[in-house]
Amino acid sequence: MTDMIEPPWMAVARGHIGTREMPGPRHNPTITRWLHGLKAWWADDETPWCGTFVAACLDEAGQPVARNWMRARAWLDWGAPIAIGALGAVAVIKRGDNPAQGHVGFVAGRDAGGRLLLLGGNQGNEVNVSAFGPDRLLGYRWPLRLPTPELPAPRLTRVAQLSAGEA
Repeated sequence: MTDMIEPPWMAVARGHIGTREMPGPRHNPTITRWLHGLKAWWADDETPWCGTFVAACLDEAGQPVARNWMRARAWLDWGAPIAIGALGAVAVIKRGDNPAQGHVGFVAGRDAGGRLLLLGGNQGNEVNVSAFGPDRLLGYRWPLRLPTPELPAPRLTRVAQLSAGEA
C-alpha cells in the first residue's frame, strides 16, 4: 500500500480542530484573525465561516484562495476540478434546496458507509471532521499549480456523526 502524502493545508487545518465560535457578544480571536488576514468586511464568528476556514488554511499553506472565498459555492470556480475525493481536496456540498447555499471543507476520507468525511469550519459551530452523504456533493477542486492527485482519500474506520444541517 502506498502512503498518502498529506497536503500542507491539511496540517494547518488539523491544527485548528476544536476551534469554536464564542456565544454572545465576544468572538473567537482565531476566527477574527482569519477574517482580518483575508480582508473581510465583517469581524464576527456568527457569519457563516466555512469558506473563511478553507481560505485561511490554504493561504497559510501558500496556496491561492477563491475570489469570493466567503461563499461556499464560489469554491466550485477555484482551482481545477478533479474526479476523485483525494485527501485534502476542496469539496463543495449542497445545503438545503437553495442553489445559493452550500458548504465547503477539505476531504479527510470516507467512512465504511461511503459517507464523505470533511475537515471543515463551521461544522456544528466548530472545526471538526463531519460526515456528509455522497448525494450532497457538488464537486471536488484542487490547486491549479499542483499535480492532480491520483488516489482517493482513505477509508477511515472511526465513524463521524452524519451532518444534515449546516454545517
